[in-house]
Amino acid sequence: MTDDPAAYAWSSAAAHGGYREDALVTPHPAYMALGTTTGERESAYRTLMRELLSDDDLHAIRSYLQQQRALGGEVFKSMVEAKTRRFAGTRPAHRPPRRK
Repeated sequence: MTDDPAAYAWSSAAAHGGYREDALVTPHPAYMALGTTTGERESAYRTLMRELLSDDDLHAIRSYLQQQRALGGEVFKSMVEAKTRRFAGTRPAHRPPRRK
């Protein structure tokens, strides 16, 4: 979507990275776990944002997004299915072959 998440107007990346304040952003527990001080959390978040995703990871993310499915381990998918009452995995793009 963008080369710089902090520059994207609708992203919380600028607030989490310490580039600007945003009263609408409520820190998630995972963000809070990045450090014991605001500076530590912001630095750790900026480091995470600089990491590149592999082509395989990008393909998986795009595939799951296109199918509106949950990307994660089996425990996570089971939790999503239980909460949404919908299938959370991916399915092949085409019909299964006919049985003869």
